[in-house]
Amino acid sequence: MTDHPLSHDQAGKKGKARPAPKPQDSFVWLDQFLGYFQSIKERSPLTIKEYRYDLVLFFRFMVRRRRLCPDDLPFDAISLTLVDDNLIRSISLADLYAFITFLSVERKNGPAIRARRVASIRTFFGYLKNKARILDENIALELESPRLLRRLPRHLSLEESEKLLETAAESNHTWSARDYCILTLFLNCGMRLSELCNIDRSDIRGDTLRVLGKGGKERTIYLNAACLDALDDYLKVRPDKQNSDPDALFVSRNRRRISTKMVQLLVKNFIAASGLDPQRYSTHKLRHTAATLMYKYGKVDIRALQEILGHSSIATTEIYTHIDADSLHQAVESNPLSKRRRRS
Repeated sequence: MTDHPLSHDQAGKKGKARPAPKPQDSFVWLDQFLGYFQSIKERSPLTIKEYRYDLVLFFRFMVRRRRLCPDDLPFDAISLTLVDDNLIRSISLADLYAFITFLSVERKNGPAIRARRVASIRTFFGYLKNKARILDENIALELESPRLLRRLPRHLSLEESEKLLETAAESNHTWSARDYCILTLFLNCGMRLSELCNIDRSDIRGDTLRVLGKGGKERTIYLNAACLDALDDYLKVRPDKQNSDPDALFVSRNRRRISTKMVQLLVKNFIAASGLDPQRYSTHKLRHTAATLMYKYGKVDIRALQEILGHSSIATTEIYTHIDADSLHQAVESNPLSKRRRRS
């Protein structure tokens, strides 16, 4: 697979602590697995949360499948304290496929969600074999993932992007410089939502920006003139007093680091004000837009685009090579042999 389908946004280096799971929602190997991937592999809080959810769902299914709980017990009330080494070692490939069927038929999960849960199970059983060493083989390696149709990413055109920025520039409310800067960074740098919210002022060094991406991976983004101008305008009016997080670049009116929900809301409002459909476009679509514009107009090398976007796999970035039919047509027409004809 390419980028792990669990999480598409790093929850952030300053993410809020999540409530501890109930005792009946866990067991020793699950806790150790999550601890390993959080502290050693440095997976994001969102990824850890989704690992837990997927595996709790699977082992509740297994407890019910092995008839270790009353048949009429609500699914969400099934306790995982019944999961032990013997149960884990008894799990077969047939059980795994039965779970996938359960997800499709009873839970009505689509292919993308089922694929994510398959990835979680594969990773967990790999841990049990290679790290915990309680299994002789990882049976989940043979578990096929549902086939996903690769959809081309939805994005704004150049004209729509300019209209969005123009709408933000014409706004005259107190936080207009901040909002314009946010949209400018999204459309020029292609960063993720959580990456933008977690920017510190100390991350900006001249014309470069340090970003902490998925899996705690750090990368450097170069800022163009538009970004530098927007940052300069915003920093002139950014409130410096009584901020709960003094180094946070983007702050809210209550002097706290701006939240992902607030950014999503302001982006949605500006999209609607620009005459675009807020149901079709989101902060993540702005990331797609930046990547598309860089590839189409900047003729960026695919490896360079991979580095800018912070993709762990080139296969994830290659989707942007398929969305520009005009460039593909132009490339064929520009072949020096394109005018050669067979003599009659």
